[in-house]
Amino acid sequence: MTETQDSLRDCLAPAKLNLFLHITGRRPNGYHDLQTVFQLLDWGDTLHFTRRHDGRITRTVEVEGVPAEHDLTVRAAKLLKEHTGTQEGVEIDIEKRLPMGAGLGGGSSDAATTLLALNRLWKLNLPRLELQELALKLGADVPFFVFGKNAFAEGVGEALECVQLPPRHFLVVTPQVHVPTAEIFSEKSLTRDTETCTIAVFLAQQAAQNGWPDSFGRNDMQAVVAGKYAEVAQVIKWFENISSSTTSARMTGSGASVFAAFTSRAEAETVQAKLQAEHPTWRSAVASSLDTHPLFTFAS
Repeated sequence: MTETQDSLRDCLAPAKLNLFLHITGRRPNGYHDLQTVFQLLDWGDTLHFTRRHDGRITRTVEVEGVPAEHDLTVRAAKLLKEHTGTQEGVEIDIEKRLPMGAGLGGGSSDAATTLLALNRLWKLNLPRLELQELALKLGADVPFFVFGKNAFAEGVGEALECVQLPPRHFLVVTPQVHVPTAEIFSEKSLTRDTETCTIAVFLAQQAAQNGWPDSFGRNDMQAVVAGKYAEVAQVIKWFENISSSTTSARMTGSGASVFAAFTSRAEAETVQAKLQAEHPTWRSAVASSLDTHPLFTFAS
């Protein structure tokens, strides 16, 4: 990241993985209660922020399928400006790397990075908890990225507790399909009554598996998505035939991305090369785990 008085450039908006995702209930307002563990990755979109002194908030690039007024980065900037009454403005430039509709938290992470970056650039000095409360107005995953550490999450994803996760490397594969989150949450066949667990149970299982928490639980959305989208089922099946993966493949979020964990980056890259040769239309990335969001220090 490069910082000047009037700009913050090369700000990573990291992707996330759901190491497991249990849906434990449905609220009268239609929102779902869940439990999950979020894992940060060293891969994601890159955002650039340039201060404007005329108070305007603009996005300088086109994002396919996302008008500026609907972009979570623009909405986050406007929300923060309204909340604080600042007269500052900003130009936002986005280098998109994360596919949309992939369950990697791309838009949510962009929004959180915007809140954290502008908290610094506009010299607002809001505490992290206040930013998390604002973030929830933008989406259920946004508070996690503002929280900035790997976390055990409950509620709709806003109740967060830091967890220590082992350093690992992941191969993340995304087929050429967009999975709308709302569509999967509305499916009648979706499991909504998974028994709740505690963070102590998760950590005990992690210890029993020599620090490999991916063996815990499941993704309750995976069966529904795989049943509706054959491409996702094909990626899961492909991973099942790769004996070198340390853990079984699992979908993240509501899909469509599927990941597996490896003990070394070289091993993950070897498997990626095989995948690219056999399925050149599938997008893939090798990413390593992060303990802390790159802009963590921009709030306290």
